[in-house]
Amino acid sequence: MQRVTVVRYTAKPDRADENEKLARAVFDELRAKAPKDVAYALLRDGNEFLHLFVNSNTTDASVLTELPSFKTYGGDVSTRCEAPPEPVRYEMQMLESYGLS
Repeated sequence: MQRVTVVRYTAKPDRADENEKLARAVFDELRAKAPKDVAYALLRDGNEFLHLFVNSNTTDASVLTELPSFKTYGGDVSTRCEAPPEPVRYEMQMLESYGLS
């Protein structure tokens, strides 16, 4: 089984840029550590954000959630948002993909 997590939320207008900066720091750390079998994406439309995480090998998300930069980002994310982010997690078998491991 693989782990797929989708998180969507709206940042407060005055905190959206800060939220993006903190989220982007996670990508810097991911690039430096280069974990295998993991895909992560950040999308933004105005104050709305969507995160997509895929672990194509296991159902474990700790390769992402244990990063110091992710802990910093997630530590006060709810204070930057209009409503707390609500993750949707799936444990499914990947049948086909393009651009994902």
